[in-house]
Amino acid sequence: MLSKLLSTTWETALIIVITSIGIYLSIIVLTRLVGKRSFSKMSSFDFAMTIAIGSVIASTILPKKVNFTEGTIGLTTIYLLQLLVAHLREHPFIQKWTDNKPLLLMDGSNINYSNLKKAKVTESDLKAKLREANVTHLNQVKAVIFESTGDVSVLHKNQENPVQDWILDGVKR
Repeated sequence: MLSKLLSTTWETALIIVITSIGIYLSIIVLTRLVGKRSFSKMSSFDFAMTIAIGSVIASTILPKKVNFTEGTIGLTTIYLLQLLVAHLREHPFIQKWTDNKPLLLMDGSNINYSNLKKAKVTESDLKAKLREANVTHLNQVKAVIFESTGDVSVLHKNQENPVQDWILDGVKR
């Protein structure tokens, strides 16, 4: 019984590695095409999307009956790809290909509706994030940014401690 749990063939291992690489590249391409909203945590729909993506990835990479060794091969391949891409992202060309740019949703109290549309963020999503950040008046807002991770950051105006320009460097207006 233990041998079934730990054994696999070289052919199965190679198929898992190749499939892992293919699905990893597919995730990068699809996320770049569809947008970072794919992995945001704004609504129950977004949560369901993240779970569904994980399920599709697992069922695509691994054979129908997965033993411990085969699961470990798939998981190790994904981690190695992540380490490789993290290292390669030091090069601007690779970083441009893999990373999304943060997007300005609000500049002060002004809502940028064209950027909301680009980010596929509704006004209701924006209001929820403002409430979450304890904003009670729009004049309290310095900026709202849809981050490259799919998260939303709310920067508050503060006369004593103004937001440095460096913080907003690289944010698409």
